Amino acid sequence: MRSSNLEAGDLATLLHPSSLPPDVVVLDLRSRSEIPPVLGSLKRQHPDMGLIIVAPSLDPALMLEAMRAGVTECITDIDRGDLEAAINRLVDQRVTPVAGEVFVFVGAKGGVGTTTAAVNIATVLAKIGTTLVIDLHLAGGDAALFLGADAHFSVVDGLENTHRLDAAFFRGLVSHTKGGPDLLASADRAAQTAVDPPRVRALIDFSAHHYRYTVIDIPRSDAAVLDSLEGASMIVVVANQELATIRSASRIATALRQRYGKEKVSVVLSRSDRQADIGLDDLQVAVGGPVKYIFPSDYRLAVASLNRGQPLVTEGRSALAQAFEAYARDLSGAKAAADQSAAARSGLLGRLTGRR
Repeated sequence: MRSSNLEAGDLATLLHPSSLPPDVVVLDLRSRSEIPPVLGSLKRQHPDMGLIIVAPSLDPALMLEAMRAGVTECITDIDRGDLEAAINRLVDQRVTPVAGEVFVFVGAKGGVGTTTAAVNIATVLAKIGTTLVIDLHLAGGDAALFLGADAHFSVVDGLENTHRLDAAFFRGLVSHTKGGPDLLASADRAAQTAVDPPRVRALIDFSAHHYRYTVIDIPRSDAAVLDSLEGASMIVVVANQELATIRSASRIATALRQRYGKEKVSVVLSRSDRQADIGLDDLQVAVGGPVKYIFPSDYRLAVASLNRGQPLVTEGRSALAQAFEAYARDLSGAKAAADQSAAARSGLLGRLTGRR
C-alpha cells in the first residue's frame, strides 16, 4: 500500500492528471484551523484514496467540514500507534474484489430500441448474478419506465456525491425492481453542473466492484460520457436499417473503436427487417465490421411491455425475448460455459460407449 505524509501545500500536485495517487494520504493540519478547499477536489478525482488528517483538536465544526470533504480518519497527534491504527482501519475497509463486467449500450439514433435492449438484457443477467442498470441519460431517460421502478434518487445524485460512495450510501441511491436488476435511474431534473468524466469513471468503477454485471444506457450526444468508458467490457452500438441511423452508427462505432479498441466495440441490429432496402451486408460494410447480433422486430410487443413496466423477457417466449436472452448469455459467457460443459459430457460419454 502506498501512503504519503503531506503538508497542505503539497495537495495540488496530486491533482495533476499524470500523478499516481497514493492509497492513503496523511495530511498535517495542526497549524491550520480549516480544511484546504483542494481536499474535496482531490477526493472526487481519486475516490478510492483514503484521507487521514492530523488536526489540532476534534473541533465539531472542523470535523463536519472534514466529513464533507471526504476525510475518512481524523487523529490529533502523530503518535506511531494512533497513526498505524488509523491506516490499518483504512486497509480493512478497502473493497478490492475482482471487478464485474460492464456492458454499455448506445443508440446510433433515437428510437432504435436501445433502452429496450439494455433493460431486457440486464433482466436476463440478473438471473445469473447481481446486476445494476445505470441510466446515464442525466434527465429524461426511460429505464425506470421499462422496469416499472419508482426511483427516489438518480444517477445525478450519484455523480454529485462520488466522494461519498460506499456500500451503504449506494444502496440508498439504487432502486430494486421486480424484474431482478437494481436501477440507478435518470433524474427528473437536469444536473446543476456539466458531466465530469472522472466522476462518471468513479461511478462505473464503484458499480463494477459491487455488482457482477453493470448495464449502462448512455446518450450518443454526450461527449463527456462517451469519453468515460475505460471500464467497459463491451460497448454495444444499436442500429437499424434506416440510412440516417446507419450513417450515425458508422461515425459512433469508428470513434469508439479509435478510443477504446476494436475488441471492445460491437454493433447489433435492432428491429431487423428482411424486406428493408438496406440489407445486412450493406450495414456491415457501412459500420466497418460484422453485426454481432440481430434482434427481430416486434414493435407492438415492446410497446406493450413498456406500458406495463415489465421487461418482455419475463413475460413469455417470443422471438424477441429469446433473442435478448441468447445475447445476454453470450455477453456473460454463460452460453460458452454451457457449450464447453456439453462438449465435456459428450466426450466422456463417447469414451464410455466407444463412440466418437
